[in-house]
Amino acid sequence: MPGTNTLTSTGHSRQLILVVPAGLTSEERPPVLFLWHWLGGSASKFLERGDIQTAADQQRFIAVIPESKGANVFGTSFDTRWPFDITQSSSRMNEEFAFFDDMLACVEAQFAINAHCVSSIGVSAGALFTDQLAQARSTTLANFVSLSGGVSANIIKPWGHAARKLPAVVLWGGDGPPAQDGVKDILGCVGIGMDFSVASKSLEQGLAGDGHFFVECKHNCGHVEPPLEAPLGESKYASIWEFAMDHPFWLPAGTSPYQSEGLPTTLPAWCGIGANSCTPRSGGGCPDGENPCTN
Repeated sequence: MPGTNTLTSTGHSRQLILVVPAGLTSEERPPVLFLWHWLGGSASKFLERGDIQTAADQQRFIAVIPESKGANVFGTSFDTRWPFDITQSSSRMNEEFAFFDDMLACVEAQFAINAHCVSSIGVSAGALFTDQLAQARSTTLANFVSLSGGVSANIIKPWGHAARKLPAVVLWGGDGPPAQDGVKDILGCVGIGMDFSVASKSLEQGLAGDGHFFVECKHNCGHVEPPLEAPLGESKYASIWEFAMDHPFWLPAGTSPYQSEGLPTTLPAWCGIGANSCTPRSGGGCPDGENPCTN
């Protein structure tokens, strides 16, 4: 039901927030967007920060916002919230993948959804997990969005193989000097650093090598909320939700309508198609930073 739900998955009690567009009719078949929160975040914070109810009402999708169970890096007390590092066992990864399966099954049991339009969108730690989920569930997901995520950097699991080519957005907050006004998308907690610039580039390399279509977006604000501007009359992240719905499962492998039509005007000017394609954002006006290690 809309709001906070508890379900049992692989023997564990788990929670999620379900967002349903207002006035949903029996004739509608809404897409389903899974939204994975950041290190210092929560399902309720994603709901609020992303203005998800407004977006769902306007763009007609169901949102599933999972609550993290926690995932400590082996041998430390550092909780990354979602499993994505090289110390996480196959059983722990499969537990989280099964949680995704169970949430989707629960939604499908209650609503007439468009099963060909299921997307995974993650922020920071949630993006690092999304990039693993995309590989494990490429035959279920239509596309995915990695907002300051990636693979292979430091302790992060690498890109392996996706059985199906998935359209993607790879967004991060700068590469450091001399580019990007000297700002780099990097985060360190309890002595463990995560370089999202390196991780995002590694993800792009894996996607390009396997022939996936992807949009690259790069800003100069570091590891903060992406400095997106709301399209007139729409919610702030409307362009991200639009990408998800523009790339259904039935597209031919490795293709996108953007290849012939160009990027929609709702996406920021600092996005481009493919690796090293974008003109990075410059200038000020960045969102305030926060320390997710202590939240």
